[in-house]
Amino acid sequence: MIRIENDYLRIDVNPAGAELTGLYHKKRRTEYLWQAGKAWPKQSPVLFPVVGQLKENTYRYKGRSYTLPRHGFARERVFDLIEKKADQLRFRLSDDTESRKVYPFAFHFDILYTLHERELEVAYTIYNTGDDDLYFSVGAHPAFRLPFDVRETYEDYYLEFEKEEDALRWPLDQGLISSQAIPFFTGKKIPLTKALFANDALVFKNIRSEKIFLRSRKNEQGLLVKINRCPFLGLWAAKDADFLCIEPWQGIADSVNATGNIEEKEGIIRLLPGEKFTCSWGAGPL
Repeated sequence: MIRIENDYLRIDVNPAGAELTGLYHKKRRTEYLWQAGKAWPKQSPVLFPVVGQLKENTYRYKGRSYTLPRHGFARERVFDLIEKKADQLRFRLSDDTESRKVYPFAFHFDILYTLHERELEVAYTIYNTGDDDLYFSVGAHPAFRLPFDVRETYEDYYLEFEKEEDALRWPLDQGLISSQAIPFFTGKKIPLTKALFANDALVFKNIRSEKIFLRSRKNEQGLLVKINRCPFLGLWAAKDADFLCIEPWQGIADSVNATGNIEEKEGIIRLLPGEKFTCSWGAGPL
């Protein structure tokens, strides 16, 4: 693990997947990130070059078919640490012979972790280093452990959105986005229960809020998660697990009606040769 810290926060990152493995508040002596375990062996995987599942795990490009697992391959690859400062870590994944077998594009994918006093910022930058257009999606999948205080329960917590929402949920059908959305909640708050995720993740499109607060009814030690201007949002937890994933996505799983052509995929981002794309999310104790 590679560690940086300031007066307030300490983070750990594993070069395997450039995965965040610790978000620790030093003064409160509180770890906010799920510490892996039997319920789910991951902690904060990075989703690239697709978010979610492809129809039949396959996409087509220039007349050829390629296979990718759910959420892509970046979370299973070792990133290079290319910069380390007192308050920053920068990791990079680049295309190679193995990646070209399943994803025929030239790219650099940088992940920059920055500590800003009481807040962690995570920035993703994708560079098109090739001569052809680059098609990709990218997303975050951090899991925050609940409860933060051992005297509390999961059901003592709720999500509070920055703005009033009138949100539709897009159900998943064997990992694919259903063709019909259903009303889910109106207002700012979602009370948390483990039963919420009995039928897989809650998937939303076009959430207005850029900030989500994970709060307890019993104390003020909550967490702020900045989803910024992500067009898609996932909320998920494994069955009966003591964590909640708040997932800002720049992409989404295939729909049940997807054509399979990567150029037509919902949420796909197209980069011309020489261009770059940057997005970010953040988290910090309240």
